[in-house]
Parts: sequence; C-alpha cells; structure tokens
Amino acid sequence: MDRDLASLQNARDLLRRCHAAQKKFAKASQQQVDRIVDAMARAATDHATELAKLAVEESGLGRVESKILKNRFVSEHLHAAYRNMRTCGVTHEDPQRGIMEIATPMGVVAGVIPITNPTSTAIFKILIALKGRNGIVLSPHPNGVRCISRSAEVCRRAAVQAGADPDLILCMDSPTLGGTQELMSNEHTAVIVATGGPGVVRAAYSSGKPAFGVGPGNPPAFVHRSADVEHVARCVIASQGFDWGTICSSEQSLVVERTVANSLRQAFVAQGAHWCSPEETKLLGQAVQTPDGRLNTKIVGQAPHVIAEAAGFSVPVETTVLLAAENGVGREFPLSREKLAPVLAWYEVDDWEVGCELCIDLIRYDGDGHTMGIHCREADVVRAFGLEKPVARVIVNGPTTQGSVGFSTNLDPSMTLGCGTMGGNITSDNVGPHHLINTKRVAYPRAGFFSEMGLPLDASNLSPSDSSARAQQPLPSQPPATSTPSPTSATYGGGGAGRNVEEMIERAIRGGRVPPKQDYYRRRNPY
Repeated sequence: MDRDLASLQNARDLLRRCHAAQKKFAKASQQQVDRIVDAMARAATDHATELAKLAVEESGLGRVESKILKNRFVSEHLHAAYRNMRTCGVTHEDPQRGIMEIATPMGVVAGVIPITNPTSTAIFKILIALKGRNGIVLSPHPNGVRCISRSAEVCRRAAVQAGADPDLILCMDSPTLGGTQELMSNEHTAVIVATGGPGVVRAAYSSGKPAFGVGPGNPPAFVHRSADVEHVARCVIASQGFDWGTICSSEQSLVVERTVANSLRQAFVAQGAHWCSPEETKLLGQAVQTPDGRLNTKIVGQAPHVIAEAAGFSVPVETTVLLAAENGVGREFPLSREKLAPVLAWYEVDDWEVGCELCIDLIRYDGDGHTMGIHCREADVVRAFGLEKPVARVIVNGPTTQGSVGFSTNLDPSMTLGCGTMGGNITSDNVGPHHLINTKRVAYPRAGFFSEMGLPLDASNLSPSDSSARAQQPLPSQPPATSTPSPTSATYGGGGAGRNVEEMIERAIRGGRVPPKQDYYRRRNPY
C-alpha cells in the first residue's frame, strides 16, 4: 500500500479503537483514574534512562543525561504537582454563590510529538490526557517513531495493569503529513495538543478541531548592570547545556549592559565558553542558517565542538557554549534567530531602556509570546520588562530553560508552553490536565433576583440546602422593581411565561419599568 494511504488508514483505525475505549473510561472514578496515572508515572520513571538512550540513539539530538532528567521531570515533578487535582465529577462547590463545577472529559486527544523532546513530551501528553479521563493517539515525528512508540508502550502496559483499556493509549506506526492531518481532523478527535514546528501548529489550527499549539521561541536574556555576572554565566550555561538547547525556551541571545560586558564575557570564558572571532562568527552564521533563510537543522541539539567543526573551525570538546557578537536583528543576521543549540548571539547596549527595545525586536523576529530572561537585582527594572515584553514568561535571575517549564520555578510544570495570541496560540498557559477537561456549571438563582424582576416568589426553597445562609444582595446596577407584576407572572412557569421573560429582560435593562408592548417589538423589528 502507498505509504500515505497506509498512514491515513492507520490514523483512522487507531482513532476508532481509542474512541470506543474512551467512552467507557469517561465513567471512571477519580480513584480509578489516579491509580492508572500513578502506575504510568512510576513506569515512566523506571524506564527514564532506557527511553533517554533510545531517543538520543534514534534522533541524534541532545544528551542522554539531560533527557533522563526531562523524562523524570515529567514522571515525577509534574505528576506530583497534579497528583491531587480533581478531574472527575464534582470538582468544586461554592454554596455562597450557588454554583457547582463538574469536570467531564474532552474525548480523544491527538498528540503531535516533536523530535527535540520526543520521550518526555510523549509521557507528558499521555499523563495529562488520562488524568482528565481522555484517550490519546500519538503522531510521532518520523525521526523518532521508535523512541516515542516505546514511551507509549511503557505507559500503556502500566495503565493496563492498573485496570485501563489498552486502546486508551495508541501511537501511529507510519506517520506522514497526510496521516497526521487525518488524525487531527477526524470525527473521533476531540482536541489536539500539537508540539513541533510552525507547519505542524498551523495544520492543527486549520484542522477544524480545538487545538493547543505552541510557537517558536527566541528568548533573549537581558543582563542588567546590577546582575551577579558569575551567576549569570552559570545559569545560561546550565540552560544551554541542558540537552544542548533543544527546549525552545532556552536563551538564544544575550543583551548586556556595556558596563558589565567585559566582566560577564570573562565569567563565561572561565566556565568553558568559547568567544568567537569575527571570522568564526561569520562561519558560524553560515552554519546556523541556510542560504534561503531557514534554520539548518543539522546543528540542532548538537554539542558546541560539533557545531564549530561543521562551521569550519575548532574548539575544545569540553566547550560549554559558543558566544558570538551580532550587529542586528533579522534574516541578514543569522545568529539573531532561534537556533535550538548552544549558540548565543551577543549584544551590548548602553542602558536598560535600549536593551528593553532590543529584546522586543529579538522576540518579534522569531519568538512572539514565548519566553525571555532577565538578570537584575532592581525590582523596578524587572517590573518594566514584565510590563513591556510580548512574552508569556519572564524568568528572573535563573535559567530560562528550566524556569519556563516549571522545573526551577513555581510555574505550572509542562512540556507544552502556550504563546497566547501574541504567538498565534489559544492560550499563554503552561498546558496541563486542566486544559483537557470540560467544566460544566450547575447554577442556582442568586439571592434577590426574583424580587428585582417583580416576581413574588419564595426563593429560599430553590437554593441548595447547605447554602440557605446566602446573603447576597441585588446587583447595584439593578434597583429593585417598583411596578406591579402582571397576574400571569405570579406563578413560576405559568400561563404567559414567554411574555414574562420579555418583561423580565426589560425590567433588568430599564431598571424595572416595563415599556409598552408595541415599543418592545418595534425596537427589535423595525420592519
């Protein structure tokens, strides 16, 4: 069979199976769900090293030790953060307001998995999907089918042992563009969580299904004159060295106040960074960006010495990061773009106001809505950056990689970072299980409503028994009704109910005065 046709059929078959399994899983209790999710998290932790080695072997990207940490970040840290979240049945009651919130699953999740973080993202999406009583079908990156499929299998086996249907967690074995598009647009798909390049995200948003996508990251890190330069160097190197920059929130540029530039450069070099000469900078730019202006994916997730060799110069194997002075922002300045590798563009500015504008330019060029960093010990400057920058996350005095995903900060832990409308996404949140449940609300009439509408009803017996002490007052903008209610409005749901609805609306709008009926209709139907 043609590969595209096989992929399309594969997506349809998996979705049918997952949809049938999820309909049954939708009735699971919180205890059953948590038992299944706990089992998957333990299994993922137990296999964290195996999956990390397989990911590096298959993709050729990143570092095994970093991928182990990413896998465990999801299976341990993220799982612990959401362990006690209620995602089944009644999740919240507010007797004072007379509102009850009930969680229901969305259905089948289409999970698109990138090659940069294949196993950790697969585990992450499986955990948050099943936490909300959803099923999930994964579309692996073509270069990571084995490691992503193995991640799904590890979670599936654990889930089945804990009582889950094996068809709740499925993975395409022949992913193509056509097959992935079918996965995202099929009638059995309820929602998409797409992590990957701009093309994948655009396809998700154009599929006709609700979708959580991400955007490219090009995080600048601004270094203020008040910063501890040795701490800055340690943070940035820890961030860039984490899986060799494959997380898209890793710093891509440093914007440094000139008064601390020399001392910061020395701090970096002392910690193994290589400062590129003008000739090396030119060669590096040619290695980073192809002649037609695209990112050269061969440098993604590679060690600094490997990138330098590909560019045409050499650095020691133990080099931690490549630093190169850049003169502008845009396509003609290759190092100003997102690189997903331990390569940093270096800019020097006279003061923080100029640095603020340059950071905005860098974000606007290749990272709207994502992340930036600032190293500064002056609260007013940090606040100004937070107010001005078109990003969803500003990480202060720490590594942006670990900070943005909620590892080194108290942000919600996640491997899918929304960029908001700034980056063309539906949310600016760190996506979690709460994004994959529907919340319906049961609401009682608020105190004072019937008297405002001129309806002499005793509302006390309509309220929940445990909220009889509610003492809410009528809304200030809606004074009590003063006109005499019509005879037909004296009984709830009695004769003339349709007309009384109209009168109630008019009372609310006009402060209790009901206009003549002919005026009511004339305003709504001038013809």
